[in-house]
Amino acid sequence: MPELNFRVEGVEVARFAASPLLNFRLRVESDRPVQSIALHCQIRIEPSRRSYREPEQRRLLDLFGEPARWNQTLHSMLWTHAYIMISAFRESTVAYLPAPCTFDFNVASAKYFGGLEQGEAPLALLFSGTVFFEAEDGALRVAQIPWSKEAEFAMPVAVWKEMMDLYYPNTAWLCLRRDVFDRLHQYKIEHGIPTWEQTVESMLP
Repeated sequence: MPELNFRVEGVEVARFAASPLLNFRLRVESDRPVQSIALHCQIRIEPSRRSYREPEQRRLLDLFGEPARWNQTLHSMLWTHAYIMISAFRESTVAYLPAPCTFDFNVASAKYFGGLEQGEAPLALLFSGTVFFEAEDGALRVAQIPWSKEAEFAMPVAVWKEMMDLYYPNTAWLCLRRDVFDRLHQYKIEHGIPTWEQTVESMLP
């Protein structure tokens, strides 16, 4: 089967998607012609591969606990899964790997990216899937991409912020349990408060 290698060359915001999406520019190299690849990628955050400023440490308390314990709590975490079909190529090609994102702060990845001020977020991309190629006898062959295929990438935090500012300008999402929302809604009605922002502000010191 072909010997495949993967490398992330950059990332950019998908500006016209239905929901927040990042496109990773993926370079795929092969030592023999490839007919197509059905590629699956598991994208993980590797928080122990960077340092954190004091304001970032405060915002990440909910995720990792007290900084004194971070040597025990900074574990690799799943961010998202991405899928793509790559068409025929020789030697190398570039494909854009779409990574769906969420701004729900009940999700660990949103808490992590939202807690970073600047710098880069260390990622590990783990590849699997199926490669279709032509054998020496001209027959079409199919093989599984080995689990050992992976790539590292330092994603600029500014790209995440740019994406969320594009899709949710000056906005953050908070997911509430239905009964809690009902109580909050009743409070808003009883006090004649016109907006949700004013409702929450009325309860803050």
